[in-house]
Amino acid sequence: MEISDLTIQKDIKIKKKDALIIVDMQYDFLPGGALAVENGDSIIAGINIIASKFHESLATVILTQDWHPKDHLSFASSHRNKEPGDLFTSEDEAIGPVLWPDHCVQGSKGAEFHENLQVDFARAIIRKGFNPKVDSYSAFLENDKKHETGLRGYLNTINVERLFLCGLALDYCVYYSAIDGVKFGFESNVLIDLTKGIDDPEDNISKALEDMVNKGVKFANQESF
Repeated sequence: MEISDLTIQKDIKIKKKDALIIVDMQYDFLPGGALAVENGDSIIAGINIIASKFHESLATVILTQDWHPKDHLSFASSHRNKEPGDLFTSEDEAIGPVLWPDHCVQGSKGAEFHENLQVDFARAIIRKGFNPKVDSYSAFLENDKKHETGLRGYLNTINVERLFLCGLALDYCVYYSAIDGVKFGFESNVLIDLTKGIDDPEDNISKALEDMVNKGVKFANQESF
């Protein structure tokens, strides 16, 4: 499936019970970073515009932040004779399907939000991936599918019903967050022009798009509002 195959919603009105989730707009995922998404910085200006619209509509803006310890098992450096990009899945599937370069290490420059990202609109920051033995792509749930980040409880407390997701990367953290959003009873919408993918392994973006469509994720873009 390609992005051009998606049905894009129109004439969306932002409501108080909506939330914008801005996923992992950190230096290590942007050009020049340890795990850079190609052209990842090109979506920052658009994200700021959408965040401003949500803020003005009294809706909720939330940031997520990858926050790994330096010895995280998702890093290739934590495994003998392994390189970034090597296929690897732990027995409990808490790590995988590939190994990554060291990135978004707690307290490092790479873990910081990009200086051009407008963070003042955010009501909360959800940190994930801080368990050294478990990765966490989703903003809701760690990869072991047992431990939550606290996002679901927060959204339920403030009566959010509809989610709009943007940021990095489309076929990992945005994808898993959108899928879990649906699973936890929220309407999940991906802002497809405000996200970029890694596509590792090959065709991962296509598979992620198809799975999101099949599981009820909806799609929008900047012109939808």
